Amino acid sequence: MKFYLASSFKNIDNVRYVAKQLKSMGYLQTYDWTMHTGIDSLQELAAIGAKEKEAVLRADLFIIMLPAGKGSHVELGLALGAGKAIFMYSANDEMNDIDKTSTFYQLPEVQKIIGPIDDLVLTINKSCDRTNMGMPNLSSKGT
Repeated sequence: MKFYLASSFKNIDNVRYVAKQLKSMGYLQTYDWTMHTGIDSLQELAAIGAKEKEAVLRADLFIIMLPAGKGSHVELGLALGAGKAIFMYSANDEMNDIDKTSTFYQLPEVQKIIGPIDDLVLTINKSCDRTNMGMPNLSSKGT
């Protein structure tokens, strides 16, 4: 089962924590964008963008951790358009706050996880039916 994890550099420690937890359970990360710092050219951005786009499309699972930047939201659009299983995480309930949310956060294919970060990892692991070709079983939605 392959995953892509989107967020912002503000969340880098949490992103690395979740990726480490998932990889320890046998999941494969399609791309680790957290290794990029100090990007100073448009050519570098274009090369990274191409790698991130391909990684989103190769993933079985798309995970977005709030707060997330504009790139993460573009990636969310790619994942929605490609029909990926989508997990959205926030430590607080901001994704359900009408003043802070997005219309795309409210789509039925977006499984929301609110609370401690370990709840995200547990929900992903429970939702993935490994006997069904590794595709997630999202018949029971989380919070």
